[in-house]
Amino acid sequence: MKTPFVTKEQVLEIAKQYPTPFYLYEEKGIRENARRVNEAFSWNKGFKEYFAVKATPNPFLLKILREEGCGVDCSSLTELMMSEACGFSGSEIMFSSNVTPEEDYRFAKKLNAYINLDDFTDIEALERAAGLPETVCCRYNPGGTFEISNEIMDNPGDAKYGFTREQLFEGYRILKEKGVKHFGLHAFLASNTVSNAYYPKLARILFELAVDLKRETGADIRFINLSGGVGVPYRPDEPANDIYAIGQGVKAAFEEILVPAGMGDVALFTEMGRYMLAPYGMLITQCIHQKHTYKEYIGVDACAANLMRPAMYGAYHHITVLGKEQAPCDHKYDVTGGLCENNDKFAIDRMLPEIDCGDYLAIHDAGAHGFSMGYNYNGRLRSAELLLREDGSVQMIRRAETPADYFATFDFTHLFDKYTGKDA
Repeated sequence: MKTPFVTKEQVLEIAKQYPTPFYLYEEKGIRENARRVNEAFSWNKGFKEYFAVKATPNPFLLKILREEGCGVDCSSLTELMMSEACGFSGSEIMFSSNVTPEEDYRFAKKLNAYINLDDFTDIEALERAAGLPETVCCRYNPGGTFEISNEIMDNPGDAKYGFTREQLFEGYRILKEKGVKHFGLHAFLASNTVSNAYYPKLARILFELAVDLKRETGADIRFINLSGGVGVPYRPDEPANDIYAIGQGVKAAFEEILVPAGMGDVALFTEMGRYMLAPYGMLITQCIHQKHTYKEYIGVDACAANLMRPAMYGAYHHITVLGKEQAPCDHKYDVTGGLCENNDKFAIDRMLPEIDCGDYLAIHDAGAHGFSMGYNYNGRLRSAELLLREDGSVQMIRRAETPADYFATFDFTHLFDKYTGKDA
């Protein structure tokens, strides 16, 4: 079972002011988790978690993470702008992008962010757009498949990201010749791993590569970024990652590989989004419709436009019917939204308690890659985001969209004045 961090009674009170659907985040859980991550890697003097802004781009949440000592990983101009507005600057920002516009490079350079190059040709692109900074990071892709204990975790060779090994060595040489003084190394080889072995194995690959790079190019490698990929157990029967065991596994690799090579002062970075926030955000929605045809359908007021992972990936998100946590799960339902698409389903053939119209459903583990992937198909509007503060109060941290927001980017705004509140 998964236990919601909010009760039916709390949701009933919240819904009096903020109609469903809405996202609800738990401040207490976010802070405690950030502290666990920092503690797990505290053995590394330069450790920093760079939260992946793309996972949950909300200034209120970013400020909480900054207060807990985290930086930010940005992948676009607007994410850089948001991070700057939240007070992040310089080495608190990692800029990891691909197919990068020159404007983005210029702004990242202006902020003195760490710039992580995705491709060999990006060396010339960055130099042309903004000039090369003193420190440059490069992203590595080993190709092939990535395995842990003979289990294929992902296929880096099919990913569009990163330098080949040969390109990486040549890139470091060229960057040194062009005056770059310090280097970073980065790789992302698997997504949403629920295995304590992922980071330690990735670390060994990068640590050995860093030793080779230093020996063959003379590069001064200041940091190694393990990026993201540490996942969460979306299903209630899955074991959760143990961040302390992960930290100790990376430490063992560090002491075995980097320390003997005279690289014991290298800082370690991470860029976790899902692990940092997914369990601490839920989509709260209400049953507004039932349908009895060839299957039993529960229609809710949220849809794939609010949370697209189940529609896009067939991803599992656990669902709790609030107030019926102890009731038997003896009804089989498809839980659907109202989009004109048949994949607009939060659950298929899911065993749940009997659901009545008016019941509130909590869709778990939506705190990362949930709201941020929302869209406006069918003219659906994005929901509000709310924060459950540590003192039990609720704060709106993003208002719900209105029809005026939807029409705001049209040139023919006068056609919609009656919907936007403007005088005709």
